[in-house]
Amino acid sequence: MRALIVVETCFGNTEQVAHAIAAGLRSRGADVEVAAAVDADDVLGRDLLVVGSPTHSMGLPGAATRRQARAQGGHPHDTGVSEWLDTLPRLDGQRVVAFATVTGGFFSGSAAKAIERRLRKLSAAVAAREDFRVTGVEGPLVDGELERATRWGASLA
Repeated sequence: MRALIVVETCFGNTEQVAHAIAAGLRSRGADVEVAAAVDADDVLGRDLLVVGSPTHSMGLPGAATRRQARAQGGHPHDTGVSEWLDTLPRLDGQRVVAFATVTGGFFSGSAAKAIERRLRKLSAAVAAREDFRVTGVEGPLVDGELERATRWGASLA
C-alpha cells in the first residue's frame, strides 16, 4: 500500500499525530510519505490519502487564524490544507480519510469534518474521520492520543 499523509500544523501537535498515523501504517507494511500541505503533490496513484489539520474557529485554518496562531507563538505556513484542497483534481473514488486536532468541548468543531466535505465534492471515497484532542490551543496532545493515532493508522492499512 502506498499512502500520502498531508498535514498542516501550527504548534506541532497535528504533525506529531501525522507521524504517529504513519508509524501505524508502516507497522502494517505500508509505504508512507508525510508532507506539509504547502509541499504536497502527487496525490494520484496512491492507495490512501490521509489529510490532517488543526481545528481553528470550528473548521479549517485560514489567513486570519494563522495570524492569530503566529501571534501566540505558533509557526504556521502562509497557506495550508484549505488552499491545498483547492488545487486538487477530481479524486474519482480514491480512498481518503481526514483527521484533526481539537481542543474538545461541544462548540470546538472539527477541521476533519470540513476536510471530509471538501473531499466528497471531489468524488473521493471518504472513510470515517478521526479527531485527536489537545489540552489547549498550543497543546500538548492529551495523554494517550499519539498511541491512539498509531493504532488508528494501523487500522487504515
